Amino acid sequence: MVKFNERMSEERAKGMNAVVLAFIGDAAYSLYVRESLVFASDYKTGVLQKLSSERVSAKGQAALVERIYERLTEEEREIFLRGRNAKKPTKSKNATVAEYNLSTGFEAVIGYLYLTGNYGRMDELIGGDGDEN
Repeated sequence: MVKFNERMSEERAKGMNAVVLAFIGDAAYSLYVRESLVFASDYKTGVLQKLSSERVSAKGQAALVERIYERLTEEEREIFLRGRNAKKPTKSKNATVAEYNLSTGFEAVIGYLYLTGNYGRMDELIGGDGDEN
């Protein structure tokens, strides 16, 4: 049985299908955004949902990728490209194909970092929405 926040070996995570990494990355990023909003504000749930949706959307993630791409390691770029170029089982209703592809690559990287327990690196990339400090 899997325990919450159990770590996966880097080798196993690297070998996973990029869309599967994106699947877990989507959930991890959504939780990260929601948690950061709750810690940083006293907003009601309706406002929290609106703010969260803007960041977690394919458009929001594509914009974030453009800000952080240069900071990705070679390994992270490889995972990003695998996710971006992967054949996806669904299409986005509210984003362009390019935005959807970028967001899937981003989610694959976040999924990889999450599964391997590299939360510090997640913070480096997406803390403060990827803005340089």
